Amino acid sequence: MLSVSEAESRTADLVALARRTGADAADALYVGGASTQVQVRLGALEDVERSEGEEVGLRVFVGTRSASASTSDLSSDAFAALVERVVAMAREAPEDPWAGLAPEARVMRGTPPGLDIDDGGAAEPAALKARALVAEEAARAVAGVTNSEGAGAGASRSVIALATSADFARGYAASSHGVSASVLAGSGAGMQRDYAHDSARHIGDLDDPVAVGRLAGERAVARLDPARPRSGAMPVVYDPRVSAGLLGHLMGAINGAAIARKTSFLLDSLGQPVFGAGITVLDDPLRPRGLRSRPFDGEGLATGPMTIIDGGVLTGWLLTAAAARQLGMEPSGHAVRGIGGPPGAGSSNLHMAAGDLSPAELIADIAEGVYITELIGMGVNGVTGDYSRGASGFLIEKGEITRPIAEITVAGNLKDMFRMLVPANDLEFRHAVNAPTLRIEGMTVAGA
Repeated sequence: MLSVSEAESRTADLVALARRTGADAADALYVGGASTQVQVRLGALEDVERSEGEEVGLRVFVGTRSASASTSDLSSDAFAALVERVVAMAREAPEDPWAGLAPEARVMRGTPPGLDIDDGGAAEPAALKARALVAEEAARAVAGVTNSEGAGAGASRSVIALATSADFARGYAASSHGVSASVLAGSGAGMQRDYAHDSARHIGDLDDPVAVGRLAGERAVARLDPARPRSGAMPVVYDPRVSAGLLGHLMGAINGAAIARKTSFLLDSLGQPVFGAGITVLDDPLRPRGLRSRPFDGEGLATGPMTIIDGGVLTGWLLTAAAARQLGMEPSGHAVRGIGGPPGAGSSNLHMAAGDLSPAELIADIAEGVYITELIGMGVNGVTGDYSRGASGFLIEKGEITRPIAEITVAGNLKDMFRMLVPANDLEFRHAVNAPTLRIEGMTVAGA
């Protein structure tokens, strides 16, 4: 794996070679990584995996025609062959009036901001094994746990560098650490499974594996002997484990590509109230040690915080350069990409701001409702906003969380759900996308 400075230099050289070979514009992306993963089960080592790799993707433009390809061979001969092939492909590609690099005036200049997202990512297999064993032991020690699907621990480090023919060549390194456990409770047909996990950029920020394992065990035991609620309209409360998924549906609906294609249920909502007046949703790619922090986006634009929902009002789309041209707007700095193909748009460290009520206060007046801890399936229509998901969790009866429930369906329309949504005050920044406990009135629940 190359160092950050080496990766910057190699991608810049590749872009320069593409220009000399006939490309009007080009960009190149380097991604290198190394990771170690350890899996244990029933107190014994089950698997140790070490992976290392690096790859470079090149995208070139000949007029409004473009093409891309990638290689894992970083030799000079391989780069020369890659450039010849991609430039020839671009000359035969169809014209696209929206294609091109991001505006040169918007490209990040100067020193990238320090985000503290790299602690080296080093971890010996023995240390990872010990961490996984501790997590599984803690999970299996919970009364009622009867079997284990295993526990794991891992560490990784990646280097990313992007160069464009707009005189941009920058890179950064990022590390990641994780621990997880998955266990079963009960016996026979009544067995229930659940899990817990945590991840962090710095090993010192990772949760105690004892706490992770114990939580997995407690969650599995709590699901034993599930009931099924009656069917009908009632309040639905989303646990933070699943509430962030609603923000994922919001991001899909405000993606510039969907807006340009006119395939979003929020198509005409820019500048309009989408949520209640007290709701704020923010995206912050510059959060120190954030799981998706990045100094620049996939097109080399400087990143910065954006209030996507401000007092319930939708303030903007997530726009790549191509989508912005098509819509007559400016790119938003949310381009994300892999080695091949053009960039897409996506959020970074996204969260919904906390409300004023505690979770207990949020449910105190619910005579009958459901508390969701797991969602199943992907029954969401991005064009209409229709929403239908399999779910499990717990009954809410007379303001209290009571019996476990399973095999239910919750349904509604995201437009209505967003407007009715009320957040609790228990927001925690544990993942890349975070939301507090959320209450939504009048959803349809299909149970018994």
